[in-house]
Amino acid sequence: MNIDELIEYARDNHCSDIHITCPDEVSMRQYGQLMKLDRAFRSDELDKIIYAMLDSEQRDQFNKGKDLDFSYQTKGSNIRCRANTYHQKGYNAACLRIMGSTVPTLESLDLPPVIQQLAEQPRGLVLVTGPTGSGKSTTLAAMIDFINRNRSEHILTIEDPIEYVYTPAQSTIHQREIGKDVDSFAGALRSALREDPDVILVGEMRDFETISAAITAAETGHLVMSTLHTTGAADTVNRIIDAFPPHSQSQIRNQLASILRGVVTQNLIPLAKGDGRVAATEILIGTDAICNLIRTDKVYQIDSSMQTGVKDGMHTLNMNLKELIQKGLITKEMALKRSNNPKALMV
Repeated sequence: MNIDELIEYARDNHCSDIHITCPDEVSMRQYGQLMKLDRAFRSDELDKIIYAMLDSEQRDQFNKGKDLDFSYQTKGSNIRCRANTYHQKGYNAACLRIMGSTVPTLESLDLPPVIQQLAEQPRGLVLVTGPTGSGKSTTLAAMIDFINRNRSEHILTIEDPIEYVYTPAQSTIHQREIGKDVDSFAGALRSALREDPDVILVGEMRDFETISAAITAAETGHLVMSTLHTTGAADTVNRIIDAFPPHSQSQIRNQLASILRGVVTQNLIPLAKGDGRVAATEILIGTDAICNLIRTDKVYQIDSSMQTGVKDGMHTLNMNLKELIQKGLITKEMALKRSNNPKALMV
């Protein structure tokens, strides 16, 4: 079985991730749960599989002991993957995330309508957050696709690696990959301000320099969309503020309050029937009341404001989890595992 056959098997069996190592069996994540295949690879077989995904420069880097992040697309079925190769216990190993061959639409993801409203914003900062494997990249891709199909804009994406490939419709789209087209997120963002973008997608705000550059880009009249590995809206706001030194946190509160349009936190939860997953969301909208809480250092009150901000499209994760339980889509046990406040969910 070659790498393309392995990816096609994963796709056909609704698996999101593939883990290949030696001497263990191949593992795949199906509906959020890992399962093992009755198939293991020898060291030489595994090396052949991994090297088949790499170009000559990547092979040289990998042989020098470097971990690699890159995108890979199967030859026949055009299934795109986000891949990472690494070393463990003296063997090579790889993890692949199945991305699909087409960009999903917001309609197909069955997300709250307010997410489309966030994509319609002309400027500001929109964040999609959640743990690894929660579908952040897919949601952002659908939002970019919506803009592409409905507005005449210059969309610039900065990714590590490029995941979904967009076909320009009404918009002009340029996609830049870290390590190939540009050295870093922060460098690409600084350069972006001279490239006449309307919309900037930043794959991940992973450090102080990137966060600072993204905020500057949003302040100068661009719509900036990005991700963070946080589990709630209030946690997201605190993470951004805490990335800055103490003496400048008052200033960043004011900046963030002026540009924040929304935070979408999501988590993929296995369906009660066991035949798929559903997205549970928490949504914060940058209303005057919310932005005033950020400006006056009262982020701890954001959860309460979201509970009373339903008319503005807001809801907490627990509110959405209760709704999914009532519809019979997920079990209460699974909801408690994914809740960021289990005690409140039990009330």
